[in-house]
Amino acid sequence: QVQLVESGGGLVQPGGSGRLSCTASGFTEFSSVVMLWYRQAPGKERELVASITWDGRNTNYGDSVQGRFTISRVNAKNTVYLQMDDLKPEDTAVYYCASAYGHWGQGTQVTVSS
Repeated sequence: QVQLVESGGGLVQPGGSGRLSCTASGFTEFSSVVMLWYRQAPGKERELVASITWDGRNTNYGDSVQGRFTISRVNAKNTVYLQMDDLKPEDTAVYYCASAYGHWGQGTQVTVSS
């Protein structure tokens, strides 16, 4: 079965950077799958952070992270990344990797605090 495993979360100071990774297994052809990052802060609904097409040529971002976050992928490694720069306290959330087919990872906590 498909598994998505996130890593890279932790505590970051405001203005700092971090990179999340999501490694997939079980896909017949990972390189054909649109991948996404979501996040959910305490007491808030889950929101779409970013998405990337199978070939990495097209990406989309939520308004709150546009210009600060970058999604990318390395299909040879079955891995999707989320580079997060200029982090703000409001970026604090559990970040989830997902596939366009509805598979979800377990989530990784990102806390932005001094």
